[in-house]
Parts: sequence; C-alpha cells; structure tokens
Amino acid sequence: MSSVALLDENRPAATAPHADPRGEPFLRTRFAVPARPPVFLRRDRLVTHLDEALLTPLTLVDGAAGAGKTTLVADWAEALDGHVAWLTARVADKGCGTFWAYVLQALRLAGVSPSPETGFPTEADRVDEALLTRLGAGLSARDTPVLMVIDEYDRVTDPEIADQLEYVLQTAGRGMRLVLVTRTEPLLPLHRYRAAGAITEIRNAELAFTPEEAAGLLTLHGLHLTADAVGALVVRTRGWAAGLRLSALAAQGEEDPRRYLEDFEANRTTIAEFLLAEVLKRQTAETQDLLLRMSILERFCPDLANALIGRSDAERILTGLHRDNAFVDYLGHGWFRLHPLFGEILRAHLRVRLPGLEPRLHRRAAHWLRRHGCLEETLRHAAAADDWECAAGALVDDLAIGEMFTGLRSEDLSELFSGMGPEPKNPATDLVRAACELSRCDVERGLSRLERAAQALAGRDGSSEDDSPGLAAARLTCSLLEALAARLTGSPDRAETAVEAAEKPRLQVPERLLEEHPELTALLLTHLGSTRLWAGRFGDAREVLTTVVDSGRAASTARTREECLGQLALIDYLKGWPGRAERKARAAVGTGNRRGLPWEAGAGLGPLVLAAVAVDRDELDRAQALLDAAVDAPHAPRDPVVQAAQAVVTGRLLLARGENRAALETAGRPVVAAMPSPWAEAHTASVAAAAHLAEGRPETAVKLLEEGPCREPVCLVGAAQAELATGGTGAAAELLDRMGSHGDVGPAITVRAALVRAQAAGASGDFSTQSRLVAQALRDARREALRRPFREAGPWLWPLLRTGPLRALAAGWLTPGRSVTGAPARPEEHPPPVLEELSGRERDVLRGLAQMMSTEEIAADLYVSVNTVKTHLKNAYRKLGVNRRHDAVHRARELGLL
Repeated sequence: MSSVALLDENRPAATAPHADPRGEPFLRTRFAVPARPPVFLRRDRLVTHLDEALLTPLTLVDGAAGAGKTTLVADWAEALDGHVAWLTARVADKGCGTFWAYVLQALRLAGVSPSPETGFPTEADRVDEALLTRLGAGLSARDTPVLMVIDEYDRVTDPEIADQLEYVLQTAGRGMRLVLVTRTEPLLPLHRYRAAGAITEIRNAELAFTPEEAAGLLTLHGLHLTADAVGALVVRTRGWAAGLRLSALAAQGEEDPRRYLEDFEANRTTIAEFLLAEVLKRQTAETQDLLLRMSILERFCPDLANALIGRSDAERILTGLHRDNAFVDYLGHGWFRLHPLFGEILRAHLRVRLPGLEPRLHRRAAHWLRRHGCLEETLRHAAAADDWECAAGALVDDLAIGEMFTGLRSEDLSELFSGMGPEPKNPATDLVRAACELSRCDVERGLSRLERAAQALAGRDGSSEDDSPGLAAARLTCSLLEALAARLTGSPDRAETAVEAAEKPRLQVPERLLEEHPELTALLLTHLGSTRLWAGRFGDAREVLTTVVDSGRAASTARTREECLGQLALIDYLKGWPGRAERKARAAVGTGNRRGLPWEAGAGLGPLVLAAVAVDRDELDRAQALLDAAVDAPHAPRDPVVQAAQAVVTGRLLLARGENRAALETAGRPVVAAMPSPWAEAHTASVAAAAHLAEGRPETAVKLLEEGPCREPVCLVGAAQAELATGGTGAAAELLDRMGSHGDVGPAITVRAALVRAQAAGASGDFSTQSRLVAQALRDARREALRRPFREAGPWLWPLLRTGPLRALAAGWLTPGRSVTGAPARPEEHPPPVLEELSGRERDVLRGLAQMMSTEEIAADLYVSVNTVKTHLKNAYRKLGVNRRHDAVHRARELGLL
C-alpha cells in the first residue's frame, strides 16, 4: 500500500488538533512523501541496504546536497507494507513544541494515533517531558513498529530536540524505527548505537553512483555512451547524483552529447546554480572566503589553508565542512580536497569576486609546498603563478631534474617549463633551461645555459652557503648535465671530469634525496658508459653499464637500464657475438614494454642491434622493420654512439640488398663528435670497402682500409678479402694472422675470417684445408644462424656446399630448398600496378627513404616540415599499395621510379 493511500485512509480523529502550538494550521506538504523525479533509477544495492532499517532502532542516511538521499528513502518507503510516518523537518527552527506537534501529526496521518492521554504541546518553544514519556510508552506497546522518517534532519540544530528525540526512541523500544535523512551528522550519541550494532548507516560515499548505475541513469535520459565516457563523467562528478542528473538533462539538447559531457564548463551550468545556492551561500562569510581560496588547490591541509587565508581557524572550518557533507572530502592524514565540480565552480567564482587574487594564491601555495616537500604540486602552482625561480629552484633542490630524462615525467616537465621566459636568470633556471635544451639534443644552446650556470656556481666557492644542501644539489645537477653534454658531443674526458666533480656534492646532499632519485646516479653512469663506449674502451664501459643494469628495478631507472642494456648489446655485436647481443637487446626493448613507459619500444640501441643481428642472419625484411622503428622513434637519443650504430646497420642492410651506392653514401656521412671513435671508423670503413669490392673496385677497398683503422678485426677481415680479390693471397693471410692479438672475437667475425682463409686455400689448390675451414665456419655459424657471411663469400662457395659432409652441415638452415619446418617457400606475388602517378615531391621523399634518411632528415633536406613529409609519405604509400618504408623503396625501384 502506498503512503499516499495510507494518508487518505487513516485520517486523524475529529478530536485531533488542526494547528500547531502557534495556532498555525499544519502544512500537509511537511507530511507528504516526496515524489520521485520523472526519470528515476532504482538502485537495488542501496534498497537492500536500507531494508536493514527495519531491524535497527536508528537509521542514518547522511549525504551531501543532491546526493539522492530523499528520493532513495521515499522510493523505499512507498514500497513498504505497514505504517510509515514522514516528516520534513523544516519546522525545527520554530521551537521544540512545534517540532513535536508536527511529529504527533505525522504519526496520526500514518494511522498511528497516540492515546488521548498523550496530550499535545501547548507552547511553541517547550514540550512537557511527561508527554514524551507517554508517547514513547504508547509506541512501545505496539505489536508492529511504526517507521518514522524525518527528512532534512540537518535543520535540527537545537540540542534539546535531539535529546528529546533520543529519549523517545529509547522509550519506544521495538515500537518505532527512526530514519533520519540528513546532510550533517546528527546531534545524537551515534557511538553508542554503533557499539551496540543498533544503527544502519548509508553515507555519502555509498550514495555515489557507480559507473554501471551512471550508465543506467544516462540511458534513461536517452544517452548511450561508451564505458570510457561514462567512467570519465563519474570521475568528474564523483558519482554525485545531482551532478549526473543535471549533466544528463543538459546533454539531451546537444548535437554531440558525448562531447558535451566531456567538455562542459561546470560554472556555466545549472550545477553551478545548485552548488552556489545549496552549499556556498549557506556558509558564513569566513567559510566562503576559505572555500574560494582553497579552490586553486587539488588538496589542502589546515596549515596550507591558513597560509592562504591569513588566519588560524582553517582546521575547525574544514572539519565542520567535511562533517556537514559540504563537498569537502577528507583524504586522511590531515588532508582534504574539494569535489571536482565544486572546485571548478569556486575557481570561476573566485575570479569574479576577487579578480587578480588567483596568481598570488598560487605563489603562496607554491612557497608553502616547497618548504614542505611536495614537489609536483609546488611546480604546478609555481608555474600557474609565473614564479619560475621557485619552480626551477624546487626541481633542482629536490634533485629531480633527472626526471626530465627518465620517460616517466619527461613530457610533463618539458611542457610545464616551456612557459618559462628568458627571465629570470639564476643557476637554477639556467640549469633547467639547459636540461630542456639537452633533452631535445640542442647541444649548442644547452651548453651555453650550462656554462652560465656553472660559472655562477663556481663563483659561490668559499661563501657561507658553500656546503648547503641546496648549493650541493645544484652542483650535482650541473655535473649530471655536463655528463649528458659529454655524451651528446662524444667527449669521454669531459664525462670523466663531470662524474669526478659529482663526488663531493653527492656527499653533501641529504641521503634521502639520493634514495628518492636513483635515476640521477643511473643517468650519470649511463652517460659515462656511453662516452667510454664511443672511445672504444669496451671493458671500462661494460663495468659502469653493468652497474646500472644491476642497480635495481625502480621505474625511474628503467629507461637508463634499457639504454645500458642496448649499449652492452652493441659491445657484444661489435665484438662479433650476435647471440649475446640479441639477448641483451631483447631485454632492453622489453624493459620499456614491461614498465609501460611512455616512449616507443623502437627508441635506443636495442632495436638497432636486433636489426644488425637480423642482417647477419639474412632476415632482411625483419631487419628493415626494426631499423625503421629505431629511426622513426620519437624519443630516440641522438648521441654519437646511436648515430654511428645506425649508420653501420643501415650500411650493412643496404649492402645485403645490393644497394652499394646507397651504402657508400651512408658510410660517408660524418658523425659529429669531439673525438673520433675507433670502432665507428672501423665499421663504416668496412661497409665502404665492402661496397667498393662489390662494385669491382678491390684496389680502392684495399687502399681505404690501409688508410683507415686496420687494427680492428672487422677491418682486418675486410682488408684480407679485398687483398684476396687483387690476388694478394699472402697479404690476406698476414692480415688475418693479426686477429690473434684481439682475444675475445666472436663468430660473426671469425666465420668471415674462416671463409676468407678457405677461399685463399682453394686459390692455392689446397682443397682439403678449404673444406675443413668451410666445415668449421658452418658449425660455428649454425649455432648463431649466421647466413650473411656465406651469401657474401662469393660464387666459389656454393658448389662446395653441395658436396659431401658440407651439404649436411648446410642443409635446412643455409642451403636453398625447404625451410627448417619443412614448409616450401611461398612464391612472391607480383605487386599491383600504380594507380596514380607520384608527384615530384613524393619522389623526392622516396629518394630520401632509399638513402635511409629519417623523417626529420628528409624534412631538413627538402626545407619542409616533418608533417609535410609524413603527408607525402602517406600519399606515396597509398599510390604504391604499401604501408612500410622498405616496401615503398622496393616497389619504387621495381617500377623504375628511383
């Protein structure tokens, strides 16, 4: 039976009073169960919880304005069988006599008429205790309890009424179940009810809509959104019922409801009107001022609030706002936050009511937060206040500048400091500017900033603050950036000096900061290892690089560990150990993927080394894909080691494809560095010599290697092969004999050397030695799947591989025929014809691709933007019917376009 019907069928007796003690007639609206809104979603989880109200004396439904408290209880109450008395407590301020007169009238309208002996309050501001006793006693005698719902109980601010209500509740015993619907915690001894298990509580957090419930509510409004869009709206509204409902109503009239719900400005909606009227304007002037000032903060504590309001009463006010569900959430440990929508609206209100105050508030917040160690919030507020001295000083003092290079916050910090203008100029701002420039590999500008900062810091020697933690942090930061600059310029001595200079300030900064920022030490050692690698000091490089790899698994060092693994992989590759190199390179690529770091897996040396190994294994398509990923990776470091490695791998891949001229061009491109690298010179010379040899110019190849770094094993093998092509068998043998002094040389080099010796033996008629050497080469190569050395050996080898035991050693992995799995090779399909002619610019871009130039290099060469190059590439791919750069070049050559 509905409560409305119950009211009609259980009218009070004729003797019941029709007016309150003031002589005013009862307002029947105070006793009516509120109607549900036209679009209403019943939430079963809350209804089920509310059913427990029938088992406990007291139930509290406590939530913020618009949380859906009243509609929830009204919907639940209408579905109940039994006596339900409803009272909206807007008369609580008229005195306790008036309040109790309304309670008695609510009971009568619900069919629970107190006995005539109970009496009736005759004075508005007092009630006889005997009346309350008789009322409680009468209710206690009932066989079935009456459900008494008091809505808007937060209006009951008189402690006397609260005490009287608790007295009646205790006296009534099982005869009454009291449900209080309120925005604030009532003045009742709730702790006693909780201890006795005699209370049912539904609080603000439970009243919040879940994403599933929000989706259901939006659907009832005719809005069908994706789960992500619903989730974003729930996060923004924190599941607040009124916010969801008002947003849905507003979105109904929009052409694109999804976009509206993503981008609506809360301060320009009815949500603002609701919160300003129902929450802000109900507060005192002091509380309103605090809320407006706190709106600039994502979270705040009383001390921070006091700093912004210039008073000392923030703790009392904030605690009261949270207790009253005034859209101030308690986060624990003394910290609070505003509801997101309320914060948006308050910020807009702040700009209108107190124009010009917002930047000053941000500055105060930044300086307070800097003193109390909240770096991320300090940076955000300092940037909002345009206080770059504070922002840069905080980043440097916290030893956090390394985070600009870790991949975790690199983009956020770069974007934040992109707003810093040319002023001010002090060591901290210069260090941050230098870090920003160096992170973009703009070495010239970065070094200029760094030099100015270093000079300023050097000028403070002997000062009273010489040993201060702040100065030590600045000097340690300066050393880190010096090491990075050394890496980018290929300056090993500069890197050694920078790392040595870092030792003293490391001892002066708080140990806590070093523990919180392990990336700083990892970056220092990574830069040092890179410069040692560039110098060809493989043993010294391996030592520091391995230290970084073994330093732990912190997310902030994942990127440096990836780089170090890539460099270790390159060392293995350069020494001829492709299997070892591949394992380290795979681990390097996997580090970023496992950590979910925001940079492409193609960045760094790992993919380049994998591409180099793929070339040695004659897996050219795979090598091309890996090389493309490495070249186009947006965050790939551009130090000389990477540039040289890219040139070597590109050159070897071009040689494998028979593109000798392009290989020569690639090998001839200089890598700008402070000093030459022995291995980079050796390997690029080896590529160039191989190209000359393939073009029938063995004398040129010999001369090139004679003038170059002939001591490197890769050059010795290449020179021996060139000498053999000119008929210099003895000279070839002599060159190969020099390899014995190089110690740990791997099969990628020794297999090639064995094949050169085998060719020389055959030329001398020693076929037994030739077969033995080829057999040994096959055995060593098979373990590493090294096919390329045999492809490059020349036509003399292939008849030999079809004979006797050599055929068995080559079968299945090297010689033509069935693959290792036994599946026949699939014949290559003929590409479709070009449907549309390529433009001149598109051909220019393809020529750049053919020369293994990156997108940025093509853009610079053609004097156009990177986006323009990408557009030409997209069009060229479409016209050629491909989707990769290698396929585009291959297809263009087939069609004679290059």
